Amino acid sequence: MQWFSITKQARAAVLCAAAVLGLPAQALTLMGLVVRVADGDTVTVLDQAQQTYKVRLAGIDAPEKKQAFGERSRQSLYDMVHGKNVQLETHKLDKYGRHVGTLKVDNEDVNLLQIQRGMAWHYTAYAREQAEQDQQSYSSAERQAREAMLGLWADGSALAPWAWRQGER
Repeated sequence: MQWFSITKQARAAVLCAAAVLGLPAQALTLMGLVVRVADGDTVTVLDQAQQTYKVRLAGIDAPEKKQAFGERSRQSLYDMVHGKNVQLETHKLDKYGRHVGTLKVDNEDVNLLQIQRGMAWHYTAYAREQAEQDQQSYSSAERQAREAMLGLWADGSALAPWAWRQGER
């Protein structure tokens, strides 16, 4: 379903209401152009109505900017999506107001590609929000990237972003 006909605020209200009421939020689809890549798991999408949406890629956690491999992870995502038309399947808003979902370019799951390249972890703390097939493919992709020592896995002391963030506090 395309969602150009309702306002950004109305879409956010629907997702928030479902979360507050404990209802499963129906996935919404957004088509647009990636205009900014903040880091290895966050982008900004511009839709046809010229509205921007900050998007957090679901099911993955990439190194933070100040963390080892942070810039390489951001560059990997940038190379895949910046300036490209994408499809976003979003199912919730996070605590920062970002849409959380799966980003696709040419029908390829960019979230999964980041893991396959060794540029992100499968974010298992939120795996229950993923379809079982996605849980399995993301987990398998991380295992394969680790074994092949791709990307951040070439560093034997790679620290997961959630652990790194705890240390920063």
